Amino acid sequence: MNENTPAPAPSAAVTGMVDHVLALAATWTRWDGEPAHADGRLHTPHKAIRRVADHLVDHLAEMEARLAGEDPQPDHWHASLITTGADLAPFTPQDLDEARSRLTRLARVWANRLDALTDEQLDDSPGEGWSFRELARHLTESAYYADAVGDLS
Repeated sequence: MNENTPAPAPSAAVTGMVDHVLALAATWTRWDGEPAHADGRLHTPHKAIRRVADHLVDHLAEMEARLAGEDPQPDHWHASLITTGADLAPFTPQDLDEARSRLTRLARVWANRLDALTDEQLDDSPGEGWSFRELARHLTESAYYADAVGDLS
């Protein structure tokens, strides 16, 4: 994106990230069971979906708490530091269906919430932390997990 191209709306940034993740996930039923190595960590299809979903849930909880005038509850997830046994399971067509349902619904919750906020609320958000516009931009970084697994076509 060049400086003359406007940034996408926050809701479009989040839904676009999820679309990107799911496009890659559509190729993961071919996964051979060998984790990808990136940045000193292991990455698998299930782990990528888990991390994207956790990131969406974590920051949604943060945003809702801040809008309610509360301090956000800190998360205690192990994030990408660990790879669970479930992360190593084969990624089946049924897993893809579940991922599509889960991530699409989470993206819609985000889009609906962000679209309901005014520009002032997006840019001058209550509480400590990034503005909600910046938070939406930060969520796009979740694509990293899917990109680490890659396109397995």
